[in-house]
Amino acid sequence: MFEKLRPLTPYLRRYWKSLAWGGVAVVLYNIIKVLLPAVIGHAIDDMQHHLTQTIVLHHALRLLLIAALSAVFLYITRQVIIGASREIEFDLRNDLFANLERQAPVFYHTHRTGDIMARTTNDLSAVRQLLGPAIMYSANTIVFMAAALPFMYRISPKLTFFAFVPMPAASVLVQYFGNRIHRRFERIQAMYSDISAKAQENFSGARLIRAFAQEDAEIASFETANQEYIRRSLHLVRLMAMLWPTLEFVLGLSLMITLLVGGHEVVSHRISVGQFTAFNVYMVQLTWPLIAVGWVVNLFQRGTASIVRIDELLKEQPTIADELTDQELQDRNIRVGANYFDMKGDIEFRNLSFSYEGGSEVLHNISLKIPAGSSLAIVGPTGSGKSTLVSLIPRLIDAAPGMVLIDDVPVRKWLLDPLRQNIGFVPQETFLFSETIRQNIAFGVPKATADQVEEAATIAHIATEILEFPKGFDTMVGERGVTLSGGQKQRTSIARAIIRNPRILILDDALASVDTYTEERILHGLRNVMEGRTTVFISHRISTARNADQIAVLVAGRIAELGTHDELLARNGYYTSLFEKQRLEEELAVAT
Repeated sequence: MFEKLRPLTPYLRRYWKSLAWGGVAVVLYNIIKVLLPAVIGHAIDDMQHHLTQTIVLHHALRLLLIAALSAVFLYITRQVIIGASREIEFDLRNDLFANLERQAPVFYHTHRTGDIMARTTNDLSAVRQLLGPAIMYSANTIVFMAAALPFMYRISPKLTFFAFVPMPAASVLVQYFGNRIHRRFERIQAMYSDISAKAQENFSGARLIRAFAQEDAEIASFETANQEYIRRSLHLVRLMAMLWPTLEFVLGLSLMITLLVGGHEVVSHRISVGQFTAFNVYMVQLTWPLIAVGWVVNLFQRGTASIVRIDELLKEQPTIADELTDQELQDRNIRVGANYFDMKGDIEFRNLSFSYEGGSEVLHNISLKIPAGSSLAIVGPTGSGKSTLVSLIPRLIDAAPGMVLIDDVPVRKWLLDPLRQNIGFVPQETFLFSETIRQNIAFGVPKATADQVEEAATIAHIATEILEFPKGFDTMVGERGVTLSGGQKQRTSIARAIIRNPRILILDDALASVDTYTEERILHGLRNVMEGRTTVFISHRISTARNADQIAVLVAGRIAELGTHDELLARNGYYTSLFEKQRLEEELAVAT
């Protein structure tokens, strides 16, 4: 059992003082509690010979004192041990979230969101139950039994022996049912993860489900998964329903033996009525702890199964992390934790080839330099590797060492935090948080002023539309920005990148959802922003790319053409055909 708790060792060490004080409280509580039957037995024997008002009051006050002291120490026990379990749950949740935040995007491609949510909620709750109630009730049962046995043995060794004869059967039952509970709970948690993932996907894709009129199909699918979850849960319930009554039967058998053997001992005058009463009170006091063993076993099996699932997440190491050694940090005079490097913004791809894990090569032998302060537009057909190429700059994905450089330094030799703080990135798939527009724009600069937010929104040509909303910049955008149009979301995302004042600005097809007129106004606003900083943007429109200092045409993962707008037109290649095609489309649009 202790081996299964090994992943929690750092947390148990952190709160060892609280757990130790809890242990002291458990011992004191049970020592006082174990005196109660002895006092009751003594009172009965005493009152058989001297039944006076004074003696009754005397014994009543003793019982009241014992009850009061046991209540105080029970409160301390619960407060300290349950409190420590809550503190450990708090630390575990923070550590889990922090580790998940450090994971590379590829981690979330291979792990379902619903499964992660199930582990960080349901499993975490099961671990807390193990560290709190399970430990507390186990400690109470063990300490009370250890304290009560000498008293019971002193009353009658024979009676004690017969009373505990059925107990080995209880141990066998607990072991048998415990193993089965553990296996079934693991299956239940796996099914719970499936249900959570199913629900999360449906909530995120609600509009798509309605658009395809698949509500009934999804409801039926969810109901099927839910029925399987209920079926597995009922199997566990039936198992628990068998464990508790069986334990109660064993205890009832023990009480029956106590009554028969103890009654005979009283009749034979080997023990007094008071001693017999005290022995029975001990047995009654042992009844709940021993019955609770069934519940505690359930908590332990649930908790240990959940510890494994949580530990799997805690052990996940980020595939993209800082790679500088201490000596390299010292040689380059870089402070760990600094907010930024003194970055110029030179970018170089040096003989770059890249493939995703388990896949074919996406980029082939790309060599390209982007001088600091210049702009590069990347055009090409869908699937040519454009987004993959720009994702290598902020290390959202990693190329082989030495293939991507910034300021002549391999990108892997930059600390992640300052590297990314110098980059403003607008991804192809825009994501907005369920916060206000102001908070979304200021996401990368939490201390941004209202003027800075509005200035960034103005440059992105979204400020006017925002101010038309009833609450202006304090308008809630809803889940994933659902209250905004595609173009509004993209422009809000552009404003979020601009407000950071980055040395490198990357726009991954960031103007795809806006019309040509709006695109021109945004580009006009960006010209001042782009001045003096390195800008890389992907576009399918020649109108977006034509004013860049360089234009790279990417086809099938290779740079097919590279040059300025006029140079590429003169070559009469892919770029020229794309230009002619888009010009014809614009003329036809005007004609209609």
